[in-house]
Amino acid sequence: MAKPVILAVDDDTEVLRAIERDLRQQYRADYRVMKAGSAADGLEVAKELAARNTPVALFLVDQRMPGMSGTEMLREAMKLHPESRRVLLTAYADTEAAIAGINEVALDHYLMKPWDPPEQHLYPVLDDLLSEWRSRLRPSFDGIRLLGSQWSPHSYVTKEFLSRNHVPYEWVDLDLDAKARALAESLAGDLTRLPVVIFPDGSHMVAPLASELAVKAGMQTQARLPFYDVIVIGGGPAGLANAVYAASEGLRTVLVESHATGGQAGSSSLIENYLGFPAGVTGADLAHRATTQAKRFGAELLTGQEVVSLRRNDPYRVVVLADGTELTAYCVVITTGMVARMLDVPRLDALYGLGVYYGAAMTEAARYRDKDVCVVGGANSAGQGALFFSRYARTVTILIRGENLDASMSRYLIDRILAAPNIKVVGNAEVENVNGETSLESVVVKSSETGELHTIQAAAMFIFIGVKPHTEYFEGMLERDDAGFLFTGADLPQEHGRPRGWTLERLPFGFETNIPGVFAAGDVRANSNRRVAAAVGEGSATIHSVHRYLMTV
Repeated sequence: MAKPVILAVDDDTEVLRAIERDLRQQYRADYRVMKAGSAADGLEVAKELAARNTPVALFLVDQRMPGMSGTEMLREAMKLHPESRRVLLTAYADTEAAIAGINEVALDHYLMKPWDPPEQHLYPVLDDLLSEWRSRLRPSFDGIRLLGSQWSPHSYVTKEFLSRNHVPYEWVDLDLDAKARALAESLAGDLTRLPVVIFPDGSHMVAPLASELAVKAGMQTQARLPFYDVIVIGGGPAGLANAVYAASEGLRTVLVESHATGGQAGSSSLIENYLGFPAGVTGADLAHRATTQAKRFGAELLTGQEVVSLRRNDPYRVVVLADGTELTAYCVVITTGMVARMLDVPRLDALYGLGVYYGAAMTEAARYRDKDVCVVGGANSAGQGALFFSRYARTVTILIRGENLDASMSRYLIDRILAAPNIKVVGNAEVENVNGETSLESVVVKSSETGELHTIQAAAMFIFIGVKPHTEYFEGMLERDDAGFLFTGADLPQEHGRPRGWTLERLPFGFETNIPGVFAAGDVRANSNRRVAAAVGEGSATIHSVHRYLMTV
């Protein structure tokens, strides 16, 4: 932690120089002594220190300054540094003002000028105040701080982005922390746009986009090479496996991910049927291990970058990013996986991040401790989510369209859910409506058998109703089925015994799309097996086809 600060403020240059000299002589080993020549400058320094999360141990401020008195300055500074000790420097004529300051700003002491000798009139007073301050000091967090509100959807999105990318941060709820609220207002002007993200160097961003935050947080967002052998689009299990094997076999490899590696699997609270992990593994842990492995073999990972188009420029393939950057390679492997399907319910979008979430949203679990929540969906991901939240919530209600879980969930999950005392399964249920102004309060459920409506009290609803392929940017270029999944290899639509539009003498390699050198693997591929292990297998196997293709260019 940086040294705490003693800040001296006086408009008289000679007096300020003497203050600084005496303070440094006594306290420079344990404190950083700073000075300001006006109240306005002093407030600016106080604001910068608050942004850096550097504590101010003591303010030593002159009372008589033009534009703003010492008492007025301390009143504003205390909003940013309420724990600091406060000492006013006064002349004999300012005694009444100093006494008034004791009531106005909870002044700790006032000193008459001059204070010589400091050993008698300055140091004993400050030693006592600093000793008291030290006894109450709590270590400050030196990393990224996220000043937001639980009622701010963008605050939730930012927390998820940092958490999924394993970036340490401190969450500060502005509704509960007056000091942080004052700091946020001083940096952002108002609190209509949140969160305010403050970095260790004192700089800040207001409601940043993922791409902006990725750059500032030190993630790689730009390619280092002018050309690659393989561009992998999507950082889910298939993409990570593809990057690991491509890089380990000497191919120049770059993976582009718009949010965080792991994809849908990365948000899973526990994957219990993945080979080699008998106790299960969280999706985040699996993604982190694979990401580290890919980087160790030399693959580049671009985070916070969205792919917007793909262009064929034989013998090269060009991938265009949202910021206009173009990446060029011999091969492209599309592993964009799937995105969550939206639940079509009135007012649901307005409550997103305010009690309504798609997926497990593990960063929010503690927020709903001892409250009632519901889970919508009956597949394995919903079951894992329900079990995870049952460790925090008072009750978890699972809403499913079918009569029971047997048709859509693995038996080991069903048995655990039925054994959990605070989980209830409601079959033949459809979400009809939601209630709540600033946050979710209840869910209106309709019975598909009787049409009867009933209301479930719920502070949060986690939705797992399925996913759809993330392939909209390839429409009109790559062959897709009616649901949007990419056709590959033998599944490509045929004309006259050959893939439609295919001009090469050879047939497409395994996992190759209708464009030579462009491959697809994992959940985004038509007729794939929607399992994490299957996605890893396909991502790994695709490299064999990539090598075969590279021999032809």
